[in-house]
Amino acid sequence: MDEEKEETIIMECPLNYYLGDENGREIASGDAQVRLGEENISILPKFGEVLFISYRDIFEVSDKDYKIYLALSSGEKLILSNLGYKYEDFLRYLSKLRNEMLLKDMLMQETLKKSGVEAEFIYYDENEAELQKGKCEPRLYETAMVIIPERGEIFRIPYSSLSKINEEDYALSLEMESGRKLIISRMGAQFTSFTTTLSRLINELSVKVQSSLKELLPHADPLVLRQAARFMKEGRAARRSDIESISPELWKEMENKLDVMGLKEEYNFLKSLSQKEKICIGLKRGLLGDLTGEYIWFLIPIYDTDAKKPGNAIALEAASGEDGGKATYFFRLVSRKEYPNFENMEDLHHEADNFIKKVNRCMLAINFRREPIYLPDEKLDDSRYQKYKFAIAKIPELKLLRELFIGRVIHSSYEQWKNDVMDLLEFNVKAQDDNAKWKKGEING
Repeated sequence: MDEEKEETIIMECPLNYYLGDENGREIASGDAQVRLGEENISILPKFGEVLFISYRDIFEVSDKDYKIYLALSSGEKLILSNLGYKYEDFLRYLSKLRNEMLLKDMLMQETLKKSGVEAEFIYYDENEAELQKGKCEPRLYETAMVIIPERGEIFRIPYSSLSKINEEDYALSLEMESGRKLIISRMGAQFTSFTTTLSRLINELSVKVQSSLKELLPHADPLVLRQAARFMKEGRAARRSDIESISPELWKEMENKLDVMGLKEEYNFLKSLSQKEKICIGLKRGLLGDLTGEYIWFLIPIYDTDAKKPGNAIALEAASGEDGGKATYFFRLVSRKEYPNFENMEDLHHEADNFIKKVNRCMLAINFRREPIYLPDEKLDDSRYQKYKFAIAKIPELKLLRELFIGRVIHSSYEQWKNDVMDLLEFNVKAQDDNAKWKKGEING
């Protein structure tokens, strides 16, 4: 019989701990040994209950006056103190081990292209206020850069979200479409290699998009492909009106691609309900890990100033051309209470344009994974899905998608799918609570 593998202990030292409940009442405290393992932290009192905590269950780490504050998924607060001269090492190891585990939970499972670089960084928000700074390891993945701070939480920046990149005095300044800004410096001899790899990865993404478009429209000139690629970089769904302004033939070929992928009937039905000029289609190739080859997805806005008609929704569906279960996902366009008050179609068109930008940004942030969007809260305690807990708590875009999610309609037959779609859309305009979700088979109304 195989012996159970013991977890490697990375660091162990004495400390003082305090555990309080969500209302601030003390649960336990005293002297203890603390162990940092590869996936867990253990608090071992001399006489008392052992605390065994996965790094996944630590939602936030902060430090002040040589005390470390851990906010746990249970709502409890754990304070670690009296670490002495091991304080700095302990905090650094804790951040590193937690970040390594959270890399997976933050939906970054893709090919690593460059790592092992030591640097310093400053991260600014939209108003140029400092969010984070310090030493870090910047890693380059296939579609995004990940910053792993020595102290603090990781964050991910998709290459397609970058609007401007500047090199100056061996520092790299990256500006994002959101208005945020990142400055990476002090990379030493790694600077040239890092910037060269970053440039190559960004270029490769553009080549993949243009290559996919060239296959759809073999006779298109390079200018058309470049212009279309700007709207569709890294798999973004582009509006019909934007693509047709460049090439009406390209839009037709993109619709034909949906036919090849087996989505023609579903697409045409949703199209018949929609604001056709606002329909969006995106292409993605070889970037999804579990999906190989080409991947196509669409967004179809369904709304009207007549609030009694089924609507106030955006339909999302994706296909890779492979066999397997398919589903259409629906998201709420505006608040259910506000929707009946829209009397001007232009106002609804404006909401749809903003929503499309939002969904594109959100799908890039979660690397196009859909499971963490639709899983109900009660399923997150299942061991198979606990990895999503941190992602939902820490990725604003994922949190937003879950809030706006109405429900998903599974494909078993076309007639069944169509009936369920209409049931969901009717439910959506009758419901008053923005948090209400559609479920097949329930009496909705």
